[in-house]
Amino acid sequence: MTRFMTIDLPEIGEVLFEQSSRARRINITVKPFNNVRVAVPRGISFESAEQVARQKAGWIKARQEKTKQMEARHREYMQDAGYISRAAAKGLIIGRLEELARAHGIAYNRVFIRNQKTRWGSCSSGKNLSLNYKIVLLPRELMDYVLLHELAHVRHCNHGRQFWEELNRLVEDAKAMDRKLNEYSALLLPSDF
Repeated sequence: MTRFMTIDLPEIGEVLFEQSSRARRINITVKPFNNVRVAVPRGISFESAEQVARQKAGWIKARQEKTKQMEARHREYMQDAGYISRAAAKGLIIGRLEELARAHGIAYNRVFIRNQKTRWGSCSSGKNLSLNYKIVLLPRELMDYVLLHELAHVRHCNHGRQFWEELNRLVEDAKAMDRKLNEYSALLLPSDF
């Protein structure tokens, strides 16, 4: 039995249809730097899934346009950033984190620098920080915002009212900074950096 099939659909291009034991329904995804993928649950034929994809062609095309824009922004950011090694990025991040933590009297446990695909950072209940090495590619004020955001989580492990009050003590107009950071979400796309 075939577990996957690639079909070239008019106006969309190549679409990967892949049988998935985890899928509960036909699920279409369009991700930057990837083709369109259709997860096909067991018991549903590729022909039925193809029919659904054809019916959703307009939606798929709109998503492809958005992903093309994200890909272009990603290339632009990466080109403007120049080269910095991961080791150098790690040193810059940890050095700045220590400065900010000391300045605001916040003690965290451990810090990990990772290549996260969807997040700039996170904080565990054990006060361990996990930071995306790509924050060094952000403007300085946004890199500091990410670090302070995670340090605020050391004190408040959620995004509730107390967290935002704490973050606003650390950063002027945190919500505006959060919106500004969203403009750089294309940097989270996979890269060779």
